[in-house]
Amino acid sequence: MKLNTNNNVYILVYASVMVIIVAFLLAFVSSSLKETQDNNVRKDVKKQILSALNIEATDATVDGIYEKVVKDNLANGAELTEYTEDFKTSYNGEIKAGKFHVFVATLDNGETKYVFPVYGAGLWGPIWGYVAVNDDKTSVYGVSFNHESETAGLGGEITNKEKFQAQFKTKKVLDENGEVKLTVIKNGTANGDNECDGVAGATLTSKGVGEMLLKCLGNYKEFLNVK
Repeated sequence: MKLNTNNNVYILVYASVMVIIVAFLLAFVSSSLKETQDNNVRKDVKKQILSALNIEATDATVDGIYEKVVKDNLANGAELTEYTEDFKTSYNGEIKAGKFHVFVATLDNGETKYVFPVYGAGLWGPIWGYVAVNDDKTSVYGVSFNHESETAGLGGEITNKEKFQAQFKTKKVLDENGEVKLTVIKNGTANGDNECDGVAGATLTSKGVGEMLLKCLGNYKEFLNVK
C-alpha cells in the first residue's frame, strides 16, 4: 500500500515528529555547551574586573591572573563581610537585593585597590561596569564599562578604554563632605575633580553612566569614608 504523503494526517504527524526531533537536538546541544558557555561568561567578567585594574588578559591567561591579583571578595553592605557564595557574573540582582560587593585586589607592586561593580541603564538597554579605586579610597585607579545595545560610534564609545574610560583615572570619588560625586556630564564641560566628559552625540547614554556611578557607588559611601 502506497503511503499518501499528501494526506493531512501524514503531514501533521510528520511535522510533529520533526518538531520533536529538532527540539530534542537543540536541548541536547544547549545542555552540552552550557558548561563551556558559563565558563566563557565567567572569564569575560574576570577580564572586565582586571581591565578596571588596567590589566589586560586573554582567555588563556585570565584565570591565572585573576586568582593572583584578586585576593578577597567582600559583600553585605557597609559591613563588607567575606563573600562565600558562587562567583557572580551579573550584579544587577545583587545590588537590588542590597548585597554590595567589593573586590579587593593586590597588584604586583603591593598596592591595594578596591573594585566596585556598577549597573545602570543606557539609551537602548543595560549598561554596567567596574570602578577601581586606590587604597586611599578617594581617587579612581581605573574603570571598565560595557553595554548590551548602545549605538556603535556613539553610546557604544563608553567601552573605549583610551578615549572615554582613561579620563576617570585620578578623578575623586567623594567630595569634601564625603558624598559620592563621581559622575559624567555633557561633553566638553567637565572641569571638576569629580567630573568626566560624556560621549559627544550620546547624551542619554552618558547621563546613564553618570547616574549609574552616583547610585551604585553611593551604596559604598560608608566604606569609602572609613580610612
